[in-house]
Amino acid sequence: MPLNLLTDGLLGLPGWAYVLYAVLATHFTVMAVTLFLHRDQTHRGVDLHPAVRHVFRFWLWMTTGMTTKAWVAVHRKHHARCETEEDPHSPQVMGLRKVFFQGAELYQQEAAKPETLEKYGRGTVDDWLERNVYTRLPILGVSLLLVLNVSLLGVLGLTIWAIQMMTIPLLAAGVVNGIGHYWGYRNFECRDAATNVTPIGLILGGEELHNNHHAFPSSAKFSLRPWEFDIGWVWLKTLSAVGLARVRRVAPKPLLKEAENEPHYPDLETVRAVVTNRLHVLRAYSRSVTIPAIRESLRDRGHRMIRRARRLLIREPELLDSKDRERLDNLLEEHGTLETIYQYREQLKSIWETTAQNEQVLQRFKNWCWEAEQSGIRHLQEFARSLQRYRMPQAA
Repeated sequence: MPLNLLTDGLLGLPGWAYVLYAVLATHFTVMAVTLFLHRDQTHRGVDLHPAVRHVFRFWLWMTTGMTTKAWVAVHRKHHARCETEEDPHSPQVMGLRKVFFQGAELYQQEAAKPETLEKYGRGTVDDWLERNVYTRLPILGVSLLLVLNVSLLGVLGLTIWAIQMMTIPLLAAGVVNGIGHYWGYRNFECRDAATNVTPIGLILGGEELHNNHHAFPSSAKFSLRPWEFDIGWVWLKTLSAVGLARVRRVAPKPLLKEAENEPHYPDLETVRAVVTNRLHVLRAYSRSVTIPAIRESLRDRGHRMIRRARRLLIREPELLDSKDRERLDNLLEEHGTLETIYQYREQLKSIWETTAQNEQVLQRFKNWCWEAEQSGIRHLQEFARSLQRYRMPQAA
């Protein structure tokens, strides 16, 4: 009997049940991080029911030992100081190897700074349990899980406990914070290096779609293209259907007025729509202006050169290293059309980055559209006309 208890635990489950439990337990941990810590507490894209919040808090206390305020503070600082020396975990600054293998240590270092907690950790849940149990006794939670695992599952419970302890350091700290700022595809050219690691957000609860998230941080839904899948969003829709969650914000969807025979003159509403959809606008500019111009200008230079030119002209200038900036300068100097469309893109970005008054912004927008239509570059002319059809988006 003692031997059976040691090997099989109190439950004496079959082998497949151990695997199933490990998969479900680690998945629930990932869901607690992405739904509660990330989408609810950090970015306020969703309001979870207090009961759901507490279930997630209790589970995270046992499976990670992390506190709500610390996680939120570190992540908010990451967004505020992304890809700079102050970013707690940027592979662009520290190197991929360090962030991937030492991501948990980097998190702990930043979470231990009182100034980070004070500046970036405001507004998180702060009740008696959070202050006196979850924050003061983090080791108690993970120790309780270890005892339960070994008691119920036997010696294999220790292995499953180790897997549970490794889930967030490996998947969140290593993959999302490391690979998610180093390798993958980008739907939107935001000012940081965030990428979508894969279009299927299943293992990491949707966090794989990291570029989408950095483009629209407050969106409760991370999947934005028709072929992308965010399992965290499926959870949120399910919880919403039974009254356990309320989605507050999702990324805007660009809406265009029907094409008219008569010319349309932009007004403040048009400018607001363009500014609201600015990342969609930049994406459309790349697809309908920059890429066709590259293909026409470099049609005899080979696919490799075209791919390099696409990256140089589409990527945010701040993300290019000195060698790439030199290549970009040479490319623009050699091809006048590419220099023109590049300058027009930068001028368009400056419109929504300005602090000028509304009427001044409107006038700058009108001037940009007029000059683009006089440029003689067909793709740029068509894009300028399409901009004047934008209207304020509706919630997805």
